[in-house]
Amino acid sequence: MNGTATVWRAMAGNPLRFVFSSWPWRALAYVVTGPAVAVVWLVLVEVLLVGGVVLTPLVIGLGLLAGIPLSAVGLAAVERRRLRLMDRRPAPSPHRDPPWPGLRPWLSCRLRETATWREFGYALLAVALAAVDVVVPFVLVVGSTVAGSSPWLIAGGDRIQLGPEVTVDRQPETWPLMLGGLLGLVLTLYALAALAGARAALARTLLVRPVEEELVEVRASRARMADAFEAERRRIERDLHDGAQQRLTGLIMTLGLARLDRSTELIDKAREEARAALEELRDLVRGIHPSILTDRGLEAAVEALAERSPVPVEVDVALPERPPESIESAAYFVVAEALANVAKHSRARHARVVVRPGLSIEVHDDGRGGARVADGTGLQGLADRVAVHDGTVRLSSPPGGPTILRVEIPCES
Repeated sequence: MNGTATVWRAMAGNPLRFVFSSWPWRALAYVVTGPAVAVVWLVLVEVLLVGGVVLTPLVIGLGLLAGIPLSAVGLAAVERRRLRLMDRRPAPSPHRDPPWPGLRPWLSCRLRETATWREFGYALLAVALAAVDVVVPFVLVVGSTVAGSSPWLIAGGDRIQLGPEVTVDRQPETWPLMLGGLLGLVLTLYALAALAGARAALARTLLVRPVEEELVEVRASRARMADAFEAERRRIERDLHDGAQQRLTGLIMTLGLARLDRSTELIDKAREEARAALEELRDLVRGIHPSILTDRGLEAAVEALAERSPVPVEVDVALPERPPESIESAAYFVVAEALANVAKHSRARHARVVVRPGLSIEVHDDGRGGARVADGTGLQGLADRVAVHDGTVRLSSPPGGPTILRVEIPCES
């Protein structure tokens, strides 16, 4: 699973795996670069403030003062890019496009937006927290390093002062200190990861358009789901009557003629009609419930969908146990409908399907975005299917993409 949740999961896992992973270094880079960004922004604000006060009698002075909150828009853009160190999920901007192009419409739009003032508040908070981001890593890293290297420091003639009354200057006294320093270094890695994870979560909360932008109230769709089931039953009945039944009728007639005429050509034609009828029945059954889902489970069925998709699809399914059959079937058709929408409407070059216990399904694509539940793209039917299991559907699809569809179906294995 992507995002800051990975930090907490890594910290809760195997300590050796966490210590030797990339997370401590990414956390350190995230924490250390934060104060640098804050200081650069603070210098820019001071320049705008001084220039605005000095030039207040002129119109340009007011423009410089108005630029102070607008400068936070640039800081927020940098922070959303820097967020990738700790959170690989898309971080779309919360700003909307101005009504028409030009500098004045852009300035007017930004100054009226709540997102701009939220970003300005985040910038002030980042400046206030910059001292914490500098002091905490410095104290932890330097303290652990000094304690861990104490035998070599004492051997070189140095003394280590531990408080006003305790001094370490003999070699035997350094071994417990060294062990404490090594343990402190490991704890430092955890502390830095926790600090970076918390800061990344704060940045995503204040600076990023929520992924759960459109919550579909699925409980209200039970009547539509009943209608959908009835329409599906009529479709199956119509397909059997107009397709396989007609072919089987033609097959019987062809076999009857072949029996009378003993014609090899008619027998071959009958074989072709039988093969075509079998294919139609297989397609019909696959649309009702694919056999691969029953035999091999959700992961194999989703991989089969990905192979048939015209858009390249990356599949990441991690389910320790198979969910109940009804939940598994609903999850399969959610993925099938989502990938069908990607292929038909998104103009995407790549898609990704993530399935996790719970049951949580995410379908990402890098297409043009702009998808809506009520646009007739099958998302309403998907929500109706999920509603039967008291699930939720969330959609984030800003113009220009990316599109993220998240489906959660309560499930106990």
